[in-house]
Amino acid sequence: MNLKQLEHLLAIADTGSFSRAAERLHLTQPALSRSIQLLEEEFGARLIDRMGRRNELTPLGEVVAERARRVVFEAEELWRGVDLFKKGSAGPIRVGLGSGPGAMLMTPFMVHMTKRHPDVQVTITRGAIELQLLQLRQRLLDALVIEVRSIVPAPDLVVEHAADMRTGFVCRRGHPLLAKRTRGVRIDDVLRYPLASTPLSDEVARLLVHRYGPRANPPQAVGLRCEEIASLIETVRQSDAIFLGIVAAARSGIDSGELRELTTNPPLAASARFAIVTLAGRTESPAMKLFRRFVADWLHD
Repeated sequence: MNLKQLEHLLAIADTGSFSRAAERLHLTQPALSRSIQLLEEEFGARLIDRMGRRNELTPLGEVVAERARRVVFEAEELWRGVDLFKKGSAGPIRVGLGSGPGAMLMTPFMVHMTKRHPDVQVTITRGAIELQLLQLRQRLLDALVIEVRSIVPAPDLVVEHAADMRTGFVCRRGHPLLAKRTRGVRIDDVLRYPLASTPLSDEVARLLVHRYGPRANPPQAVGLRCEEIASLIETVRQSDAIFLGIVAAARSGIDSGELRELTTNPPLAASARFAIVTLAGRTESPAMKLFRRFVADWLHD
């Protein structure tokens, strides 16, 4: 038994097909079949049930594949660590950002790295959480910074708290609601205008309903929904729409006086919980320390 044979077994387990696995591995199908046959002969039992075009792991195959994933992962991490050491470099930074962290970190971090560490390769991706988690597990990304309530806990994920950031309502300067009440506007007043927000977690939705009643339930209350906070804030700046989200994401507009935070009655009293998510057992490049330090410095109210 060798690592290549285990990789071949895992490719078949992932694709469910000898032909697709052979294509992924850049092997001929007979060569792949021979590799699996030798592995089965060594174990003295079938690992794959061949049923026409369908190929499924046997119960023993499932056990072997589960352990093979750990063995292959550790071997790849060993070579990664050796490679980083031999090159003597800081290594790359490959991270995925959720909508909130993206609005807060993406441009400032790229500017920071360009000025301070121009030799470090930086890759930042955006997208749906499910896609980013898949990229993390495929080791296409080294870390994610996302809302911790948007992921399901899993043994292969390491979740490290990064920051709690206050959530509120933000509108443009001169918005009609700013002159309406001095003690805070009611949710009925807010909902007379388009509400703009990123997709919200179930926990935040429950908090809104508990605080303001069923009319504040996001599926009905939010009229403008987008992953890109910058686009939502720009829409608010140019219209009577009201942003519901991380107040700090609108910091530059508030500092310039173009945007204002609305005081609601009762106040929202909610926050977003952001975390750095990495893959358990993954060897980090030394450059990731730069990213962690930047997140700690920038991701705050």
